[in-house]
Amino acid sequence: MSQDMMRGHLDGLVLAVLTGGPAHGYGLIDALRDRSGGVFDLPEGSVYPALHRLERAGLVASGWSEAAGRRRRVYSLTAAGRRAADQRRSEWRSFSAAVERVFGAGAAGAASPDAGPAVAS
Repeated sequence: MSQDMMRGHLDGLVLAVLTGGPAHGYGLIDALRDRSGGVFDLPEGSVYPALHRLERAGLVASGWSEAAGRRRRVYSLTAAGRRAADQRRSEWRSFSAAVERVFGAGAAGAASPDAGPAVAS
């Protein structure tokens, strides 16, 4: 998927993954890849800036945890982040349904380009 298509959606995708519970950066990257069927195979250089941006906005909180003797930063949603995730999900569903109607209309029942403009009866 192109970077242009991802632009504007990454923050919402990160929030959506974090609704399932806290995650460290690599875990979040893996979850995005797994949940998207491999389509969102994002580099750290995209995901960590998004996490930091969401944290500055008060939508994500972070803290340290230790696993197998290694410290790692774990990110979780704040109450505001949960509300933002719900709002983004709702906005996405409306947007994607509208896009699908537009693309779907072009495939089914569209007039031939040579037929001229459609005329309402």
